[in-house]
Amino acid sequence: MAPGQRTYLDHNATSLLRPEVAQVVLHALQLPGNASSVHAEGRTARAEIEKAREKVARLVDARAKNVIFTSGGTEAANLVLSPGFRRLGQTGATKLLVGAVEHPCVLNGHRFPGEAVEIIPVDDRGILDLAWLNAHLEKAGNERVLVSVQLANNETGVLQPVAEAARLVHAHGGLIHTDAVQAAGKVPVDIAGLGVDVLTLSAHKIGGPKGIGAVILASDQFEVAERLIRGGGQEKGFRAGTENVAAIAGFGAAAELALSSLEQEAGRLRGLRDEAEAQVRRIAPEALVVASDAERLPNTFAFAIPGLKAETALIAFDLEGVALSSGAACSSGKVKRSHVLDAMGVEPALAEGVLRVSLGWSTTHEDVIRFAVACERVVGTLYKRKASAA
Repeated sequence: MAPGQRTYLDHNATSLLRPEVAQVVLHALQLPGNASSVHAEGRTARAEIEKAREKVARLVDARAKNVIFTSGGTEAANLVLSPGFRRLGQTGATKLLVGAVEHPCVLNGHRFPGEAVEIIPVDDRGILDLAWLNAHLEKAGNERVLVSVQLANNETGVLQPVAEAARLVHAHGGLIHTDAVQAAGKVPVDIAGLGVDVLTLSAHKIGGPKGIGAVILASDQFEVAERLIRGGGQEKGFRAGTENVAAIAGFGAAAELALSSLEQEAGRLRGLRDEAEAQVRRIAPEALVVASDAERLPNTFAFAIPGLKAETALIAFDLEGVALSSGAACSSGKVKRSHVLDAMGVEPALAEGVLRVSLGWSTTHEDVIRFAVACERVVGTLYKRKASAA
């Protein structure tokens, strides 16, 4: 590897900003107007927002009027996972059911009291237990239930049966949200086809800027009684505050680019991912690829090599110039055991060694080769140490 050359394989944490998006953001940063002002400068800023709204809506085959911009996927989930999220003319939910492998923004960010929340279990592949969900929806009787099920897991890439879950939820009169942050731009996402009432997105997972996300409603027949940010009534009253025009414009540009190459890019990334997986198996035949028999995102795989701790391995790969991630990371940057792997029943000793490889628009075949070279060195060092210790 050339001195200073880095291989970035952590796109599920954040993808690199696309150069085309950076140009759009730079242009929008220089617009002087407030999008709520009626003068020409204000109207120009407003036009940038509405163009982006159309582009983000097309990414998930929604209507632009049902797109609400937020500061990111976390705020978006916090906004709608509330007893106050409801259809117009109906009461809100009194119970929340969430998948065991959801992102922390769902598990910790909802606004329901603890006693009103139940966790939907998953099988050993990380796939939602639909029989459990149906039984608990029936048990709820006339009680209105809100269900949150991610479309794709950020750690393992496993895709969830969201459309099937939505049919069960609606048959029992409930509402359903899906966190589509990891899936959008990597696999086709159709809000009507999924049958969900609301989904949430984040721009920086698809080559857009950090700090911008969206709530996308299935129709204009929903409201949130308890808004998170109250004030001037922007975003149709769902989210007050002067709009971040530059970030919104960048989100629109990234959504447009992701959608334009979706099928081709998915095939390209799947090929690279499969090659990287094969290299891991060649180097360490005893390696476990998590949920390898489940339907997964084309860009993601998680693996563990017995005896290799994630924290040690991450540092070793980083020193080799390769950026990976572990199953989970807390805000301090320290590695902790993944709740996703625990829910799947992965043996604790093995779970503590799981590493995630996530590819993106900037990933090349050369990156996969450099990853394989680094993996050989890291694994070789591990076994040398084990042999000398013996």
